[in-house]
Amino acid sequence: MTQRALDSSGEQTPGPSRPAMIDAGAELDPVHPVDLPPSAHDATGLTTAEVAERVARGEVNDVPVRSSRSVTEIVRANVFTRFNLIIGVLWVIMLFVAPIQDSLFGFVIVANTGIGIIQEWRAKKTLDSLAVIGEAKPTVRRDGVAAEISTHEIVLGDVVELGPGDKVVVDGTVAETDGLEVDESLLTGEADPVLKKPGDPVMSGSFVVAGGGAFTATKVGREAYAAQLAEEASRFTLVHSELRSGISTILKYVTWMMVPTAIGLIISQLVVKDNNFKDSVARTVGGIVPMIPEGLVLLTSVAFAIGVVRLGRKQCLVQELPAIEGLARVDVVCLDKTGTLTEGGMDITEVRPLNGSDEAYVHQVLRSLGSSDPRPNASLQAIIDAYPAGDEDGWAVTDAMPFSSARKYSGAAFTETDGTRSAWLLGAPDVLLPDGDATLTEIEHLNEQGLRVLLLARVRGGLEAPDAAEGATPTALVVLEQRLRPDAAETLKYFAQQNVATKVISGDNAVSVGAVAGKLGLAGAENTLDARKMPADPDDMATAMEQNAVFGRVTPQQKRDMVAALQSRGHTVAMTGDGVNDVLALKDADIGVSMGSGSEATRAVAQIVLLNNSFATLPSVVAEGRRVIGNITRVATLFLTKTVYSVLLAILVVCTQVEYPFLPRHLTLLSTLTIGVPAFFLALAPNKERAQPHFVRRVMRYAIPSGVIAATATFTTYLVARHHYSGPGALEAETSAATLTLFLTSMWVLAIIARPYTWWRIGLVAAMGLGFLIVLVVPWLQDFFALKLVGTTMPWTAVGIAAAAAALLECSWRLVGRRFGA
Repeated sequence: MTQRALDSSGEQTPGPSRPAMIDAGAELDPVHPVDLPPSAHDATGLTTAEVAERVARGEVNDVPVRSSRSVTEIVRANVFTRFNLIIGVLWVIMLFVAPIQDSLFGFVIVANTGIGIIQEWRAKKTLDSLAVIGEAKPTVRRDGVAAEISTHEIVLGDVVELGPGDKVVVDGTVAETDGLEVDESLLTGEADPVLKKPGDPVMSGSFVVAGGGAFTATKVGREAYAAQLAEEASRFTLVHSELRSGISTILKYVTWMMVPTAIGLIISQLVVKDNNFKDSVARTVGGIVPMIPEGLVLLTSVAFAIGVVRLGRKQCLVQELPAIEGLARVDVVCLDKTGTLTEGGMDITEVRPLNGSDEAYVHQVLRSLGSSDPRPNASLQAIIDAYPAGDEDGWAVTDAMPFSSARKYSGAAFTETDGTRSAWLLGAPDVLLPDGDATLTEIEHLNEQGLRVLLLARVRGGLEAPDAAEGATPTALVVLEQRLRPDAAETLKYFAQQNVATKVISGDNAVSVGAVAGKLGLAGAENTLDARKMPADPDDMATAMEQNAVFGRVTPQQKRDMVAALQSRGHTVAMTGDGVNDVLALKDADIGVSMGSGSEATRAVAQIVLLNNSFATLPSVVAEGRRVIGNITRVATLFLTKTVYSVLLAILVVCTQVEYPFLPRHLTLLSTLTIGVPAFFLALAPNKERAQPHFVRRVMRYAIPSGVIAATATFTTYLVARHHYSGPGALEAETSAATLTLFLTSMWVLAIIARPYTWWRIGLVAAMGLGFLIVLVVPWLQDFFALKLVGTTMPWTAVGIAAAAAALLECSWRLVGRRFGA
């Protein structure tokens, strides 16, 4: 076939050299009707001049591939928010009616917005650079030469070659086939692969499961069937994130609470109270601003963005940001053995002739089988390496059957050098041999050692017969040793320590897979199950999945069903894989993880791509996810405690008809020391806590009682101070006492959230306390922040009330922890 006879130099190429070129995946369309006859184009592809004509006419596959948001979108998303608008208006008002120190909160928002933009821009750069590394390079024929080009360079009428695992990226018509089987289930829902013949259409979004061929592009760019889907799938996305949706829910509730409370506060301060107008405006703004958890959204974005950058340094491409969070919530990881626990290559350790077969003849059969397939899988490549074809001893190939994960074998028919015709199958012994065959016992012993065994069998009739495997004569056993990944054992150990169940799902023999898993220390590796005995009922299948750890002889459709069965039991499932047989399961799993060297179709549906092909990178992804979830839960509690006490203080002020106790400068100081600075450090700190569901409930269980206690303690101090102080300067003294109580109470909330303590956490809390102390003792800072404690009685009373509040906080947190769990 022409598509496997051309390499980049236009010369004949032996089969083994093609996989690297084809593995990138490709899609094309039929020949443009006004150009050369199909036969000419199919053989040589378009000429350079014809490509130039099509480019000039705009007939190029110009669908923009975007792995992240544009800089403009990043700026817009960070600047034009509802809360930035509210704070911006209040900031402008304060710039006109109050000293600059009462407008500090506006500068903080500007800084926050700038940090958010910079961090997301860094994440964008990382995503874009990694996307280029992992980009598919379809193999296209032009001027009689097969070469790799970028997907967006394909033009109408290009002839694109296809091999196993390649994804069809544009619509086209099949020009050549070599047992080409295409899976269109992602488009049509039809589970069975479709055998394609010349002239049949292929649609973008489908992928090759067996065989090879070539097609010509008939529709490119946005006209292609899956162009919109492909573009949308590759975009930077924030959907399906419990953190994101939870924070949106919280902000919605905050808005509902804030609007009526703010209106009441405005009326009480500006209309009811007969104070200095500018001072009333300042105190009104001071009551509204802290109700807004402005830094929460920022820190969530920054935490995700920094996670992307950190993982990018480890060659991990996060195609959807929530995947960082999602993998941290996973409690079952389904692994495909090949390429995950084992490296791609294998080595032949032994060939055992059966039934008196001649060893030299068996070697010749294997040599011919190796040269019959231009796109050998790992097993056949090992045979090719052991028995390379020579020019003088080749048999003529008359028919070929590519390997398929569904049938578990491949085959070829030959005319031997003496004119004899023969047909052979190479594949799974327990599929090709009948139950009870004596050879299976011998194979079982080999499988128990973790060796992979293939059966070479001679077919009585031809390969085209539907029952070709039945009655085939066993001729030899090919024993292969698989190369274990050196880092796999440590990774399996990590998941076991994190209480994440590991399921090995493979198309190989279950006992052999179990032995490999056992060598790597997988818990429960002895619990193996042949998937051909797997119950069809989803509930029974889920039970079998939970009781066993290793599954063999699994078909692609069964992998998909297994994922669904686990999900039906409430499990969050991650699926890793690199082969085309993993695509359906990867798509349906909660998190799909693909190896960078995997098929193009596999990489397209995965949320996470390990570009370094290292399974050992997964713990880093889990750790990043846990850091994001655990830390955002912590800092969200800080921010929402402030929102709760601010709303409650405003309500108490409205009900009691007193001046609002704080100016904006006071709450800017408190927010910076007890929330802003510590939250930034806490959000980016390591955190290995297991991710828990119900983010909103978990945060509000702690934030509401903490906010209520803080507001009650602060308002109590304020009322006591109002009775204690009188005369000029009384309001400033009352404010200072209330600020002291609120600071100490908020510091205790911070001290609780910072647990478990490490040296830097203790230092962080201490530094914030020291910062407030400096403000209280340095005269010019006292004047700048209008904070000066008067006398000793009231300040110590404020400290006593704060101590009582701290005791209540400890009791409430422990009560919530016991009642609902930590």
